[in-house]
Amino acid sequence: MRTLRSSGAGRREALTGCLFLLPSLIGVSIFQVFPMMDTLRRSFFSVAGEWRGWGNYQTLMDSASFRLAAGNTARFLAIAIPLLLLLSLGIALAVKRAPAFVKSSFLVPLALPVASLALIWRLLFDSQGLVNAALNAMGIDTVAFLDSGASFWVLVGSYIWKNAGFGMVLILAALTNVPPNLYEAAQLDGAGRFQQFRHITLPHLYPTLFVTAVLSVINAFKVFREAYLVAGNYPHESMYLLQHLFNNWFLRLDVDKLCAAATLTALALAAPVALLQKFWGRRRV
Repeated sequence: MRTLRSSGAGRREALTGCLFLLPSLIGVSIFQVFPMMDTLRRSFFSVAGEWRGWGNYQTLMDSASFRLAAGNTARFLAIAIPLLLLLSLGIALAVKRAPAFVKSSFLVPLALPVASLALIWRLLFDSQGLVNAALNAMGIDTVAFLDSGASFWVLVGSYIWKNAGFGMVLILAALTNVPPNLYEAAQLDGAGRFQQFRHITLPHLYPTLFVTAVLSVINAFKVFREAYLVAGNYPHESMYLLQHLFNNWFLRLDVDKLCAAATLTALALAAPVALLQKFWGRRRV
């Protein structure tokens, strides 16, 4: 009898939980799941609704613009994300015991409007900007930071400068959760600082580093806003990213190619994220 009552209560609790989750499920389905499914469907059709099969994907592979944008985006992610994680980790370790106002100062770039950041870009890296003025004062020729291959590194530097504070905050929160008694036991065993960091601190940070990496990838696609305001639809080819390509196709209403490219991009990002989760998941404490 008790078993029947307990099973009935369990069903009611499960039903109540499902009802509470239903609004969120409906919202996610309407604004995320259904649009993603429609994007996948449209990637096999032309703009007029005619079946093309893999034709849109073949068009992408034959497009020099898509290959350039995909290569630049992959290069940007491969360079900027590891540098951002390393810098965020270094800053978090350096300011762990610093006053609160010092930690908060690293979040100032996040509070700046995008238009202000674009103005700072121009002020610093224009041919008549402050950086070139300093270089000329040292006898170095003017560098076309925004009209040469150097624009890619300006983009990387801007992204890291803006997002390092956010990664630092996440890692700082994780550092506070490391049990102090582990360090005390390691010191008694004669472990040095590097050994403590490698065998205690770093393993505890793996879940946070994974979350930070995923959020950093998402934020990396937002760097388009600054690049667009500075250089427009068609910047120097070294900083021509997928976001520029998507924006130009959207303006031309090339929905078929846009959907195919979005599907390929999602698959290309999902694979390394899954591998990274599996890699760091094995190393959780």
